Amino acid sequence: MIGKNKSEIITFKTDTALAEKLEHVPNKSEFIRNAILAALNSTCPLCGGTGSLSPKQMEHWQEFSSSHRLQKCRDCHEYYLTCKEKE
Repeated sequence: MIGKNKSEIITFKTDTALAEKLEHVPNKSEFIRNAILAALNSTCPLCGGTGSLSPKQMEHWQEFSSSHRLQKCRDCHEYYLTCKEKE
């Protein structure tokens, strides 16, 4: 485990197009750190960022979605979950 005051170097491979775009970023390390933290902080709580649900997660989702629905915000046009109104 990394201590709070210690740094660790992590490298990754990328394609030429991304590497060329990163060449124009003044502080690549800070940019990449911020991008990774932003992505980790906006990971889907249900799938954990995998983009798919396990069969058991799907069962839970189907139960939940029977009393909830997706609604599109009129202001920002993003989708969010709401409770279905009782009929």
